[in-house]
Amino acid sequence: MYELHQFFLLLFDTTNKKMAKLATIFIFLCTFATFSHCLPLSTSSRWIIDDENGQRVKLACVNWAAHLQTMLPEGLDQQPINNIVKQISLMGFNCVRLTWAAYMFTRNSNLTVAQSFANNGLHDALSGIAQKNPQLLGLTVFKAQRAVIDEMGRHGIMSVLDNHLSRPMWCCGNHDGNGFWGDEDFQPKEWLKGLDIVAKKYKDLPMVIGISLRNELRGPLQNQSVWYKNVKKGAKTIHKANPNLLIIISGLNYDIDFTFLKRKPLNLLNMRNKIVYEIHHYAFTEGQANWFLTQPLNKVCDTIKKEIMNKSGFLLKGKNAAPLFVSEFGADQKGMNPSGNLFMGCFITFLVGLDLDWAVWALQGNYYTRQGKTGMDEPFGMLNNTWSSLRSPQYHAKLQLIQQKLQVHASSCIGASRWIYHGDSTSIRLTGTSSCLTTSREGMPLTLSKDCNNNEKSRWKLASNYQLSNLDENGKELCLDFDTNYSSNKVLVRKCVGLDGKSIDNPQSQWFKLVSTNVYQNCTLACPTIVVHY
Repeated sequence: MYELHQFFLLLFDTTNKKMAKLATIFIFLCTFATFSHCLPLSTSSRWIIDDENGQRVKLACVNWAAHLQTMLPEGLDQQPINNIVKQISLMGFNCVRLTWAAYMFTRNSNLTVAQSFANNGLHDALSGIAQKNPQLLGLTVFKAQRAVIDEMGRHGIMSVLDNHLSRPMWCCGNHDGNGFWGDEDFQPKEWLKGLDIVAKKYKDLPMVIGISLRNELRGPLQNQSVWYKNVKKGAKTIHKANPNLLIIISGLNYDIDFTFLKRKPLNLLNMRNKIVYEIHHYAFTEGQANWFLTQPLNKVCDTIKKEIMNKSGFLLKGKNAAPLFVSEFGADQKGMNPSGNLFMGCFITFLVGLDLDWAVWALQGNYYTRQGKTGMDEPFGMLNNTWSSLRSPQYHAKLQLIQQKLQVHASSCIGASRWIYHGDSTSIRLTGTSSCLTTSREGMPLTLSKDCNNNEKSRWKLASNYQLSNLDENGKELCLDFDTNYSSNKVLVRKCVGLDGKSIDNPQSQWFKLVSTNVYQNCTLACPTIVVHY
């Protein structure tokens, strides 16, 4: 990977030293990332690591739905498998969270792809598969799933198999019969049978790295005692069938709440190094969508982060620390949902701050059928509805920083940071030089200056949890501001927005963060500081 100082050759004009587009830093920090590692995977404290050398493996995944009525990964009527998998790799994802329905294995093991689509009256989609992926038609739905997973493995893409529900259908609702053990379509015995079958069927395929016990536990039957009982049974079933797999465990209330583990930790000592917890979050989670439109955004984002840390983030710390996998989040990529747009900026700051493993919803541009509608569009999908290109390159760019591994578990090299920042009212210095970031007056771009010691314009502080500010030559407080009106997307300084805690003006163009990282050419460093804009 390029050294950080090399990135800044792209950021500064070598003639006049004026700063050019700072956005380049987070794009290129990801472009040169590598995802090479050894399998199988395990855990050590809050990190997922490879078994062979203990190096951290960060999951940067996309969800690919395969749990609906057809029980086939979506989109195979639109593009050949190989084309879709190539696009996943080119987008920078190193794994796929592939959803599946338990009944596919317990009740439909002999059903072919052709029969599944014919049974659902999906004749146009069937014709599309015959054209794009004819080799799948005579396969059982399991063998077709296996063909997709094999193809991903050939491209170096890992698979997390998510037991999304039992009955193949769209998910999720409190009363859909799939929410909690004891529901009509969620009987413990058959559920365990499905986990056992899947764990065994993929025992010979190391690129299948984990299985989730169940997606989004929910509904009126939720009960903590039942949760402990069945989670232990499910984990033991998977571990016995395939001890190499990570075991991914969801909480209550649509995968947001693990607070009960504060009082009574999950006791799975013999497989502790295989346990990963998962959470989900969207703009609409717990009815929060309106918050983004009616309250100061800095305050909303702080509140949501505190809630997540209280309900699940605590799992990252203490003697029972374990990885936390954000296995679903996302927003409408058409940009027509203001709450979702604001949420994504907020949530990405959360993911960056903790350098979490994650899976965005979703890959699919549309569905064979969903909720009775054939060819239904998926506005959250990374691909368009012909599966031929990105739905929104701008949305994809937002994910590029979090695809990068910012923290490592262990390494052997020692080095120095490329930026040095010692806290409020100090300069942000470029290591190995006498230069620091400075500004002159409102509306002007940042520059590099050698006047770093007694210059107020070179002293920066955290004006909020998201904004960096300093004082101009007149003593006026100004914040970093990413200005897209410039053809080069310059970083300027402008009047700070939203610091009074009352204004609902959008401050996100001023959201920057100093990110400490101990990853640098696969070495552990003295926490380099990277300035990034969301």
